[in-house]
Amino acid sequence: MAEFIFEGKQIYYELHGGGRPLLLLNGIMMSCGSWAEFVEPLSAQNQLILLDMLDQGRSAKMTEPYDHSVQIRLVHALLDHLRLDKVCIAGISYGSEIGLEYAIEHPGRVERLMLFNATAATGAWLNDVGKAWNLAAGDGESYYYTSIPVIYSPGFFIEHNDWMERRRELLVPIFNNQAFIQSMIRLTNSSSNYDVRDRLDRVTCPVLIVSCQQDYLTPIEEQQFLARNIRDSHYLVIQNSGHASMYEQPLLFTSLILGFANTVKDKFSIV
Repeated sequence: MAEFIFEGKQIYYELHGGGRPLLLLNGIMMSCGSWAEFVEPLSAQNQLILLDMLDQGRSAKMTEPYDHSVQIRLVHALLDHLRLDKVCIAGISYGSEIGLEYAIEHPGRVERLMLFNATAATGAWLNDVGKAWNLAAGDGESYYYTSIPVIYSPGFFIEHNDWMERRRELLVPIFNNQAFIQSMIRLTNSSSNYDVRDRLDRVTCPVLIVSCQQDYLTPIEEQQFLARNIRDSHYLVIQNSGHASMYEQPLLFTSLILGFANTVKDKFSIV
C-alpha cells in the first residue's frame, strides 16, 4: 500500500509479489479493494500493481469534468514513479479503455496488453447506458437497479441471487453517498468522447482481446472490431458470462491473464 502525488493530487496504489510487472486497471465502479481475491494468484509470479485512478477508491477526487487523457497521464506518471520501463497491462471495461489508449500513446512502455470487455469507442448504445446511470444518480436503489443487474449474465444472476442480494444491501448505501456518486458521474462522463478507432494501428505489442457471450454493455461486436484492427491480436469468447467476467469466471479470468502475460515467446514456428 503506497501513495504518490500526481499533478497535485494524492494517488493510491498497491504492490504485491515480484517478477514481471503486471498493472491491473479497474472497471469504472471498482477500486484496488475489488481485486482482493485475485491478489494471491496474480502476484505469485508477477509484481502485481493495483491502481485507484482519479475518482476511484482511495485516490483523490476530481471537482471538474475531465476525459481519459488525465488517467493516461496518471498511468504514465505511476510507471515513472516506479521506475518501470515496461509493463504488462490488463484492464476490464473502463480499465481496458485506459490500457488500450495508453498502449496507443506509449507503445514502448507496454510489453503485453490484455483487454476484457473492451470497446474502441463510446458509441450511441454505451453513451445512452451512461446517461441512464447518471439520471438515476441521487437515489441509491434507482442507481443500483439501473446499473448493476445488467452487468451480469441472467444465469449467474439467478444462480447467485443470494450473493446479488448481499451486493444490493452493500451497494445501495454507497450509492446514496453523494461524494461517491458524483465521482461515478464524472468517471462515466469521462468516456463520453472516447474513440480510438482510427488509432488502433499504433498498438505494437501482443494483445489478448476477450469477449463475454452475454455482455450487454460492450457486446461481442465491439471486441471483434478490435481484433480485426489490432495487428498482433488474439481473440476469444468466454461462454456463459456477462460484463463482470472477473466475478462470473474468476478462474478463467485469472488463467488468461497469467498465461498471456508470462508466456516466454511471442512468436512460434510450427513445422
